[in-house]
Amino acid sequence: MGGFSSKSLKRQEKSKDRDWDGGRARDFELVALPHTESLLRMALRLVRGDRAAADDLVQEAFLQAWRAFDQFERGTNCRGWLFRILFNLSNRRNEQLRARPALVSADDVPTSNVVALYAKPRQLEAAEVLEAFDLLPEEQATVLILGVLEGFTCKEIALMLGIPIGTVMSRLSRGREGLRKLLGVHQSGRARRSSVGS
Repeated sequence: MGGFSSKSLKRQEKSKDRDWDGGRARDFELVALPHTESLLRMALRLVRGDRAAADDLVQEAFLQAWRAFDQFERGTNCRGWLFRILFNLSNRRNEQLRARPALVSADDVPTSNVVALYAKPRQLEAAEVLEAFDLLPEEQATVLILGVLEGFTCKEIALMLGIPIGTVMSRLSRGREGLRKLLGVHQSGRARRSSVGS
């Protein structure tokens, strides 16, 4: 028996005898144990039907009740006292479960629910961009081509088209936003020209 001496065994036996002295065990059996079934029913609800977890919860409740049984006032509501212990244990268990991250097998998670930490933006095909571009109102598409693709400044575009610079900036902004919306919607279906803005 590695680590156990006859002295330590005697100390353990004395402590056991002290616990059993005075009919403490008999009292516990008479007062606390009759509530086992009702505690188990409640524990099953608290752990959402997991029988093993419910059994563990009730066992832990009885262990704590046994340890504190000398503090229990005879003649008071033992059932209520046991339920209070059970609820406290359940609350502590739930806090611990919330505090630690859930472990999930990678095989159990559908790939649609996986979020990459460093997700690459989806590469658009040229055909998708051109198709979305064709759905933009003509004045927005023209300003976008001149500003983004050809590299003209807003002032140059305003001079070329004979419109105020504020109008150029507004059309650029609405065109970019419309293109973003179209390319986002484009995967699930065609967007209508009227939904983009004028």
